[in-house]
Amino acid sequence: MLLTIPDLLTAEQARQCKAVLDQAPWTDGRLTAGAQAARAKHNEQVPADHKAAQQVANALLDALGGNMRFVAAALPLKVLPPTFNRYTGGGTYGNHIDNAIRNLPGTPHKVRTDISATVFLTDPADYDGGELVIEDTYGTHQVKLPAGHMVLYPGTSLHRVTPVTRGARVSAFFWVQSMVRDATQRALLWELDTAIQALHPRVPSDPALVQLTGVYHNLLRQWAET
Repeated sequence: MLLTIPDLLTAEQARQCKAVLDQAPWTDGRLTAGAQAARAKHNEQVPADHKAAQQVANALLDALGGNMRFVAAALPLKVLPPTFNRYTGGGTYGNHIDNAIRNLPGTPHKVRTDISATVFLTDPADYDGGELVIEDTYGTHQVKLPAGHMVLYPGTSLHRVTPVTRGARVSAFFWVQSMVRDATQRALLWELDTAIQALHPRVPSDPALVQLTGVYHNLLRQWAET
């Protein structure tokens, strides 16, 4: 399921986050890539242990925790702290699939990357190119969102970032291990939850809503891993 979540951050919050990152050191993104990915990756990143990265990552995690659309869609069990990349001067990232397992920094724990996420921190008018291109069973999708908006997509997806030929594209990216591993099951739960939420203000006293809510939770109980 590919899902856009608008206004995770306000435009002003996104501007403030980018301003903090602009003052941080940017290093070659290939330093954090494996041998295969390094051949396709041409961008810059802020070191994850830098105070600017940690400050903005904490702000994003707070926003994620309060965003019910994200919680309902991702059903998060573990969230890797966001990291930050910048594409400029023709920077690009060729076709790749994200690693299936990642270490949770500073801990012995690991995270299964069920869901990939990108939060755009630069307004689209400020750069050319830089589309996130995601391929799935339904075709090829190009994503380029306003600052503060986020896109979620399956970690199994082949994806790339097209060259940035003007300006700079700054984004946050991270991964989520969902309580529900299977993407089809997550999509069904999302559709059911969305329908229940839409019906509630129209027929709040209808007993069918209680039944549907019970179906949702019983499916979640059957499929979830905690």
